Amino acid sequence: MKTFDHLSVIGLREWVALPGLGVANLRAKIDTGASTSSLHATEIEPFERDGEPWVRFIAHLGSLKQLRDHPCEAPLVSMRLIRSSNGHEQMRYVIRTSLALGDRLWEVEFTLACRKRMRYRLLIGSKALVHGQLVVNPGLKYVQDKPAYPATTFPATGAA
Repeated sequence: MKTFDHLSVIGLREWVALPGLGVANLRAKIDTGASTSSLHATEIEPFERDGEPWVRFIAHLGSLKQLRDHPCEAPLVSMRLIRSSNGHEQMRYVIRTSLALGDRLWEVEFTLACRKRMRYRLLIGSKALVHGQLVVNPGLKYVQDKPAYPATTFPATGAA
């Protein structure tokens, strides 16, 4: 069996932060079957800033019992047709923002989607795992420490 020292191990669930959106202490589900990562968002509204496409939205964070709304803005990367595991296709907005997991911080693309029926508000897909040089041990949960990015250092939105 080969091992790779440069890869970090994570579990099926991990604590993450999205510093570019001002979000800390968010539980994420790791989904190696999903290509793109996804964030629960509603009230998605495209707009222009300095001639560039942006999107504003409400990110819904926390659990079903303690849901909190967080207004965000981020540059719009693209619109993408996404096919869910049950075969349903949906056109989604795609943003790129920083993801902090353990002691790592890197840029990840997220589709904005309604995940209100899902237990986890954030899904981390296989592209993010590859770029973060992470491997998943499906028998583990919350392997990494919570990211050390205090929420008070984040901007209020993804705006520059």
